Amino acid sequence: MTKPLIAVPIGDPAGVGPEIVVKTLASDEAMNVADVIVVGDHKIIEQAIKITKVNLSVNIVNSPEEGKYQRGVLNLIDLNNIDMSQFVFGKVNGMCGRAAYEYIERTIKMAMNHEVLAVATPPINKESLRAGNINFIGHTEIFGALTHTPDPLTLFQVHKLRVFFLTRHVSLLEMLGMIKKDRIKDYVKRCTDALKKLGVNEGTMAVAGLNPHSGEHGLFGWEEVNVIAPACKELQDEGFNVVGPVPADSVFHQAHQGKFNSVLSLYHDQGHIATKTLDFERTISITAGMPILRTSVDHGTAFDIAGKNIVSEVSMVEAVKLAAEYGPNFNK
Repeated sequence: MTKPLIAVPIGDPAGVGPEIVVKTLASDEAMNVADVIVVGDHKIIEQAIKITKVNLSVNIVNSPEEGKYQRGVLNLIDLNNIDMSQFVFGKVNGMCGRAAYEYIERTIKMAMNHEVLAVATPPINKESLRAGNINFIGHTEIFGALTHTPDPLTLFQVHKLRVFFLTRHVSLLEMLGMIKKDRIKDYVKRCTDALKKLGVNEGTMAVAGLNPHSGEHGLFGWEEVNVIAPACKELQDEGFNVVGPVPADSVFHQAHQGKFNSVLSLYHDQGHIATKTLDFERTISITAGMPILRTSVDHGTAFDIAGKNIVSEVSMVEAVKLAAEYGPNFNK
């Protein structure tokens, strides 16, 4: 049988992205479940192969259909956008930031044209993007803009625990102003649709509480009483399988045990701490609610160890595996 075809940009060339990409392409665990087309720079890929000492040959192609999908072959669309005389590992570099954006842009185009089932991304560097005059703060914003998705959903999965985020990159003070009934209802509805696209049709979504013990009926705050509980009640009346607020100190454990199919975390660190403490390397980010599927490692460019063959590829392997698992359902 043909395996799901996943597009992988190499991330910021000055970071660990190229190393984890070539290690993943040499991994039986990833290659047993997926075929991969890489978008990057031939010089950077050859350098990464030399550093990691993996047994791969590079096959340069112009499109995914030209690939030779067999063990030991790395099929590469070479954008040839790195000047090695200006390249340094582990440094913010506008050239590398712009190159990383161009790799992502090409993979998104392939996914939008149905040439691949999904995109799995290694890390990029926000400062390098800015130095390269790329006016996006990160992957999610790039994918949202290039797929014409105004507000993409972020879903973390680690083992069988799935966590959506009501708010992401805002201060805690700003987050409090975003805890609105209409926003919660909108997110639960869109998260439910996103799960269905991934093939998750059964189970109950839980909305996490905000305050200690979900506020103890107003003793520690009124957001649960005035906003979260009424939102969940209205959703239930509309037929959505959702409960909440469930105290944040127990809801993630309960979901991991199978009581809930997912959790709507109210803010960035609430869900990040829960998932990454459970298994840091296997916490995978999924950008949902878009016309294409994107999975990603959830670690940074690790400039301090780039080029040293120290980085683990576990997270990249998991990102490819999850893209291969969900890609066929998503594209039905």
